[in-house]
Amino acid sequence: MLNENIKRLRISRNQTQVELADAMSVSKQCVSNWENDNVQPSVEMLVKLANYFDVSTDYLLGLDQSDTVSLDGLTDKESAHIKMIVADLKSK
Repeated sequence: MLNENIKRLRISRNQTQVELADAMSVSKQCVSNWENDNVQPSVEMLVKLANYFDVSTDYLLGLDQSDTVSLDGLTDKESAHIKMIVADLKSK
């Protein structure tokens, strides 16, 4: 589950393994190993990945299926606009 979530989140950002590796300061082979379930990221790297993708570690591990987006730093008006967009997309 962790390997699939890392890959899905990376692809959703239109990133290559090399780009994610650069962002995490690891090798492309390291990312490939995570995605192929050959190696598990360390606890520290798991937290770094969660922060990078703006998800919880529980979400990465498949323990929490809800996908969240942080609205920190947005004004109330901007937050309300984002929530309206999400509601509109859900209704379709």
